[in-house]
Amino acid sequence: MRKIHVGFLLSYDYEKLKLSIPPVYKEADRIFIAGDENYLTWSGNKFEVDPSFFEWIEEFDTENKIEFYRDNFYIPTLTPIQNDTRERHMLSLKMGIGNWLVQVDSDEYFVDFVGFAKELRKRNSFLDDPEKNPVQISGFHIDIYKYVDGGILYVKNTCKALFATNYPNYKQARQTRERIIYTDAFTFHESLSRSEADLENKINNWGHRDEVNPEFLSKWKRANKDNYQEIKDVFYLNGTQWKELGYLPVTNMEDIKRHFAQTKEMEISKTFLLKKNFGQWFKHLFKGGKHEFEKYF
Repeated sequence: MRKIHVGFLLSYDYEKLKLSIPPVYKEADRIFIAGDENYLTWSGNKFEVDPSFFEWIEEFDTENKIEFYRDNFYIPTLTPIQNDTRERHMLSLKMGIGNWLVQVDSDEYFVDFVGFAKELRKRNSFLDDPEKNPVQISGFHIDIYKYVDGGILYVKNTCKALFATNYPNYKQARQTRERIIYTDAFTFHESLSRSEADLENKINNWGHRDEVNPEFLSKWKRANKDNYQEIKDVFYLNGTQWKELGYLPVTNMEDIKRHFAQTKEMEISKTFLLKKNFGQWFKHLFKGGKHEFEKYF
């Protein structure tokens, strides 16, 4: 116990795991990959996994850290977001309460997981009685909106991302609605930056299928390096959460990382973290935890 266990979900975009697993591999004590035993998405649609992916895992896993977890993660009477929440809860139980339970989506690529792991270990006291003192550990996304000719469009504001918890009392996806402890950890997020066909497949199968802003996809299709400054409010749920886009004339992930490291455009200040963490501590000072995940079983 008191380990850092990292969980991933295996579905239609499994190839992206080849980018999201390596940044966390060395620092994770164990890695779990959850996949539906019938290869069904949260909407009940079939997906396939090329056998070469499992060969890649076997070759990559030199320290024998990776474990596959198969179960029934599609319940027809549940909505996609309820199936999403249920699978994440089941995965966390498999990873073991008493450890740091980190969930990283296949399209999230950590910039400095060593630093994030240090932040977790500084707070190991939260693992002593997690049910009575639940917390979430947050970082931030740098969202890559779309690959265009010669570069990328990206969202010009960072977005909170809930990566870890000590107690998986999930209410919706990775949200437990317990106290949040903010860190300056970043991931690059390729949630939308894929081909049009792959994006439409995602929209039809992800947890947010029934919540998508009807204006979102038409804006995404229209956006390019010539008109991106005219396109506003581009978030796939509540549009105003992503107010505007930027353009960067590189497409290689290492060049993208280098740009943001050098410009510090998305840097989170210590003052910002201090204010956010004090606010969360005060907000949850007298709040008792509520266990809601049972309704999905």
